[in-house]
Amino acid sequence: MVFVRKVKTASGATAVQIVEKRHGVRRIVAHVGSAHDDAELAVLIASARDRIHAGQQALDLDAPATGGAAGAVVTGSASEVLWNVLCDAYRRLGFDQLADEVFRALVLARIVEPTSTSAAVGVLDELGVVAPHRNTFTAALRRCSDKDYRAVLAAACTVASRVGAASLVLYDVTTLHFGGAVVSGIFRADMEDAGL
Repeated sequence: MVFVRKVKTASGATAVQIVEKRHGVRRIVAHVGSAHDDAELAVLIASARDRIHAGQQALDLDAPATGGAAGAVVTGSASEVLWNVLCDAYRRLGFDQLADEVFRALVLARIVEPTSTSAAVGVLDELGVVAPHRNTFTAALRRCSDKDYRAVLAAACTVASRVGAASLVLYDVTTLHFGGAVVSGIFRADMEDAGL
């Protein structure tokens, strides 16, 4: 996703940048310029938007002359279709038998963007979904271990796939984030292979 960002500089000016966000990492694509007043800032933002949308054709839509949405104000947005599809898939797999909405939110947020538990709050906010506090996610992960969610999810997957005995492997993509923690022999070998 590419967007325009405004940043205060050390001199007090406002820098306008074109930034790309991919997999939770922001990268500056271009520095458009620095503004010292509102007029310069408006010109730089317009220029940045023009750069982002360069080559894109606009639809020839006439704005309504009177009435219509002229006074409409957008107060928020949500990716409702995406969220509903993910929730439906979660339910159809039988994972809803856990009856843990916080765990579901964490799982679905990590499907949208594999990220840390703390950053999952931001993913849910971007989707327009009310996000639990990060400490609530931590409590859900403790419940996951204490109540053996793995066995429940494995049984649900078996029923959903209609096959015989199978094994479910859950891989937490944030494991690599926490270096220095007690690690398994497999993880230690991977760390040694990577020179860590």
